[in-house]
Amino acid sequence: MHERTYLDHNATAPIRPEARAALIEALDATGNGSAVHGEGRGARATIETARARVAAMVGADPRGVIFTAGGTEADTLALTPDFSRGEAPLGCDVLLTSAVEHAAVLRGHRFPTERVELLPVDARGRVILEELDAALERTTQAGRRALVSVMLANNETGVIQPLAEVARRAHAHGALVHADAVQAAGRIPVSIGALGVDLLSLSAHKIGGAPGAGALVAADPDLRPAPVFAGGGQERGRRAGSENIPAIAAFGAAAERAGASVIDEMARIDALRERLESALRSEFPELVLLVGDVERLPNTSCLAFPGVPAETLVIALDLAGVAASAGAACSSGKVTASHVLGAMGVPERIARSAIRLSFGWSSGEEDVDRALGAFRRVWPGLLRRARAA
Repeated sequence: MHERTYLDHNATAPIRPEARAALIEALDATGNGSAVHGEGRGARATIETARARVAAMVGADPRGVIFTAGGTEADTLALTPDFSRGEAPLGCDVLLTSAVEHAAVLRGHRFPTERVELLPVDARGRVILEELDAALERTTQAGRRALVSVMLANNETGVIQPLAEVARRAHAHGALVHADAVQAAGRIPVSIGALGVDLLSLSAHKIGGAPGAGALVAADPDLRPAPVFAGGGQERGRRAGSENIPAIAAFGAAAERAGASVIDEMARIDALRERLESALRSEFPELVLLVGDVERLPNTSCLAFPGVPAETLVIALDLAGVAASAGAACSSGKVTASHVLGAMGVPERIARSAIRLSFGWSSGEEDVDRALGAFRRVWPGLLRRARAA
């Protein structure tokens, strides 16, 4: 029985020790953060400590942090036609978003279908800025305001978007800008101010927190998206429902740790990925490294072995002790053709063979060793089957 190695951090990261400790401590406490008695005040203090830690990770004002049940809810909360700034209504007429966004954006927004425009990407998966300019110009000429949503880093390829330039161009047309930073936070430095975006989505379990918590961060705390559902006055009236205090406490602890270690972790994890990719390219000439020549997350490799279906390779690696994934891991285990690679113009034969390997805070040299060993064991048989097909 081979020891297992986990290379699917982009799906979910193992919980960090600091987050586990915070989670357990909060589970052992009693109190609703909306209550005024001592237990309630203690619960509120836990929430506000976590809020400050999450805000610090992305350089935001804590008052702009809205806790949600995860990154998907944060995206849905952000992607609405109806905003206010203070008491003044601030409507958005159209949603401009990239063709490589996560399904949480492409399907989770609250705009009518006819008011959504997909922005094309180039062969490396980056938004074509001239196409954004043209879409913004059309919107302005029609007397409308756009909400632009472009992810900071792609969940499948790791490609980093030119988000600061997207925000600059969008703001020149009076648009609001949202970024899904779920994959980027904790893996590269993220500053909402440096990016220039109005709204930023985060997820706890991607950075080593517990599932069940996320956040939408507003650069201006007075910018308020319309709530997804009505209820109590939690989160300053921006998100109804009693807060998931244990998950929020773990989120705050993970954010503090991730923010403090991100620079060192970037260099360490990038070295692991480069070692793995270099060895695979040397030993397996059939391999296609997708988007290897563009700025991307230091932890993410998107690889294809043409002729071998992605699900076949993922299962073979799993049996050999390596957890990898094919595309995004948000479809109840179902493997489908990647819309991301399709939008990039990757030929279907290659796209259907693409897998993702993603490192994280718990990864080490032994994971590279085990992954290489697994490829060496499974590949000869897979190659024979592919050639016989």
